[in-house]
Amino acid sequence: MLAITSKQRAYLRAMNNVLEPTLYIGKENITPNTVTEADLLLEAREIIKCAVQRGAQITAREACETLAEELDAAPVQCIGNRFCLYRPKRKSDPVIQLPR
Repeated sequence: MLAITSKQRAYLRAMNNVLEPTLYIGKENITPNTVTEADLLLEAREIIKCAVQRGAQITAREACETLAEELDAAPVQCIGNRFCLYRPKRKSDPVIQLPR
């Protein structure tokens, strides 16, 4: 799992406030397709907001931890049924410049 400082986390949380969820986790919970989709979204955007739908048998915190470990991403925030993940681009230079 990617480690970020509390100052970096606060910066990313501020960015997260204006985002709409781009990944939804439904009743099938986290499938290989979900992991692939999250990986593609992180490579394209670096920060994604995810939502766990009502029929899912997994909590947002569990989904956040599972995806963060599988994708080597940093969990930014988890509130209610939504959570946010961050991972800098791997194939090119990162777009989001985190504070030190």
